[in-house]
Amino acid sequence: MKILLKAAKILDATSPHHNTQKDIYIENGVIKAIAKNLSYPKATEISRDDLYVSQGWFDSSVSFGEPGFEERETLAHGLEVAAKSGFTHIAYNTNTQPKPDSRADIAFLMEQANGSIVNIHPKACITSAQSEDKLAPLRELHEAGTVSFSNHKNPLKNANTLKLSLQYATDFDGIIESFPYNKDIANNGVMHEGAVSTALGLNGIPSIAESMQIERDLAILEYTKGKLHFPTLSTAASIALIKAAKRSKRDVSCSVAIHNLFFTDEALQGFNANAKLLPPLRGELDQKALKKALLDGVIDMATSDHQPLNSELKNVELDRAHFGSIGLEHSFGCLLSLFSIEETIEILTRGKDRFGIPEHTIELDATADLTLFGPTGAKEVTKASLLSASKNSIFIGQSLPGKVYGVVAKGISHIFNI
Repeated sequence: MKILLKAAKILDATSPHHNTQKDIYIENGVIKAIAKNLSYPKATEISRDDLYVSQGWFDSSVSFGEPGFEERETLAHGLEVAAKSGFTHIAYNTNTQPKPDSRADIAFLMEQANGSIVNIHPKACITSAQSEDKLAPLRELHEAGTVSFSNHKNPLKNANTLKLSLQYATDFDGIIESFPYNKDIANNGVMHEGAVSTALGLNGIPSIAESMQIERDLAILEYTKGKLHFPTLSTAASIALIKAAKRSKRDVSCSVAIHNLFFTDEALQGFNANAKLLPPLRGELDQKALKKALLDGVIDMATSDHQPLNSELKNVELDRAHFGSIGLEHSFGCLLSLFSIEETIEILTRGKDRFGIPEHTIELDATADLTLFGPTGAKEVTKASLLSASKNSIFIGQSLPGKVYGVVAKGISHIFNI
């Protein structure tokens, strides 16, 4: 396929064409020319007054449903949503049924995603589906194509299991993900423990439920010299711990969910079940600390933490509602409402190297792995406008800036809004 992007503003700090406006000619998935006023009559021409282009975006924590919960979102439709949201790479979570703890499970995911323009990078469980104290065959799963090992939002209660997994994974440079959440301290809480939870009469989840788990896990990391990733931090105390660990050269990374950057626990006023999230939305001081740490690089990446849920799991009393919100289609607008366009794109393209995913600079003879977007305009999020099969979005009612025009990857283009 031949594609010509006309007068595109290039945002890619690794590219010699960063912050310039150029035409980009792509043939058979490879960038063949970057210059002003290119002309290729047989190419599909893509033009827009506010056309921007960057490396393809990456999301490190995405759930759909398949296998096991296809009523929430199938892989095929979920990957279409990811493409329309600007992502060419997603790391796929392990909260499926069956849980991915064998080579066959990973092969199934790869096969189901075959043909999508979006690259799926499966995670595999740390422990066997039969026992939380027994490690899954980590090396075999790594060889099958997994990018990390995660029990998703089920923290490893047994510290020795975390120790063994970190030690075992060092043999092949594998990443262990540990969800920073102490269930005993959380004690069935439904939101952040603070003034809002007290006013609403709801059980709170104290910040220490996160930070004390991180302290434990960092001590184990220091002992094992492994490779650890904490998904979705939510507190200032956690940031301080990660910063100190990085200063002491421990091999640790972390992410933050976009909704923890955009909202505080005030979003639960009115008992909005779509604002019931894990980790919970925290207070304003935590929110400010998360934004700063993301810009400073203490937090390595932002994620949509996309979690589709069927309506009967959300349209109940807040105590009984499940945790989670969709977020893929809101990622660009959410970040752009908080940061500059340059900062937003830098954030959306982070994290690939941590998960061993190739990065493709926008330059001659490079693989075309691109996201096309524009920073202008704004649109209100409504239930009717949602792309996802499940409609549990905390962003309903918010006006978010920017627009994704499409993606170019795997030698083809998928253009939506030109």
